[in-house]
Amino acid sequence: MSTNGQFAEGSNGKSSHAILLIDDRAEVASAMEIAFRMAGHRLTVASGPEEAFSLLARTRFDAIVLDLNFTPGRTDGREGLACLERIMADDPAACVVVLTAHGGMRIAVAAMQAGARDFAVKPWKNADLIAKVEAAIARESVVEPVATPSPDTAPAALLGDSAPIERVRALIRRVGPTSAGVAITGPSGAGRTLTALSLHRASQHAATAPLRIDLREDGALAALDGARGTAILRHPDRLDEPTQDRLARALSEAVRPIAIVESIAALTPGLHRRIATIELAVPGLSERQDDIPILARHFLREAAERFGRPLPRLDEAAEAALRAAEWPDEVRGLALAMERATLLADGAIVDAAMLFSGTAAASPPKPDVGRDYDLERSQKAMIAAALAEHHHNVSHTAKALGLSRGALYRRMERYGL
Repeated sequence: MSTNGQFAEGSNGKSSHAILLIDDRAEVASAMEIAFRMAGHRLTVASGPEEAFSLLARTRFDAIVLDLNFTPGRTDGREGLACLERIMADDPAACVVVLTAHGGMRIAVAAMQAGARDFAVKPWKNADLIAKVEAAIARESVVEPVATPSPDTAPAALLGDSAPIERVRALIRRVGPTSAGVAITGPSGAGRTLTALSLHRASQHAATAPLRIDLREDGALAALDGARGTAILRHPDRLDEPTQDRLARALSEAVRPIAIVESIAALTPGLHRRIATIELAVPGLSERQDDIPILARHFLREAAERFGRPLPRLDEAAEAALRAAEWPDEVRGLALAMERATLLADGAIVDAAMLFSGTAAASPPKPDVGRDYDLERSQKAMIAAALAEHHHNVSHTAKALGLSRGALYRRMERYGL
């Protein structure tokens, strides 16, 4: 799918396509960027899977060119096949051409079985690779059950590698293509709307934009008259019982309901049966702390692109601080903190000191009953990471953590550092 849903015409009279290259070799990326540009296409480069998933969450591409090995010395293709599996799970209509080493036909066959449309064997000729990509775009996907997403529907991808978010993705893959009503629960700001859109993207109705209804608004039920396709319903659990029953009757069989609720316990039996066949609980950041740096880097890329600023990098102390922080506004608060860090970063590095001052989006951990051990462990890990990042220079570490030298020395003595 093109970034704007339409195919522009290149200087050679052919359609111009947006291509994503996933390859960690800078020299290959540079040469391919020139070759695709001369052929009238636009090539965007991701150096690895994490950056690729971040880009795919923000932008639609007509095709993806995927190298199957990223770690030096690896030739088994497992890294690339895992990346391909995730790409195809998020978007079964994705057009992927894989790059494999000479003699790697077994890996190429495995990639084709996993959903790739074609492969190129190294070393390739750029003209041949471009022709393969153009032919793959022109060829219809062999994966049928899911419709091609609507051009005016933003990409919807849940980022992270943790077990809790993978369980959410697995449930979306299982129930997304069905007509079952799904009630999405979890903390506000954790990504409930994004999860609803991911369900819609996996459905038979993906070719049309979903109907979004906030049921707190006057006359909201009238929007369901004659409706078809996906209806994303916000706050049905806040309606009184008679109105909930009217909502259940207003949802025709032509509508696939996806509800965002605080608790399914507040639903009447009739409405529960219609909209909550499956409950999908979105985990908060406290349940997926290892995903926090991945999300933070994604939001830094997004903010740098939006504000036209250089992309800063999180140092180790900043990552440790992000993991240890409390996020009352969940992912939404993390995104706000990264926007602010992008705008305020003096150079290429975001350190721990600039993450929390002047914002209510998050706060460092505070003592709480029954949590003393967790708090001390988090503080020790954060200080240890900062010391390592600054080669045990106490002055630089204290500045990065926003502490005085004396305060840092006291904490180092307390934690045996």
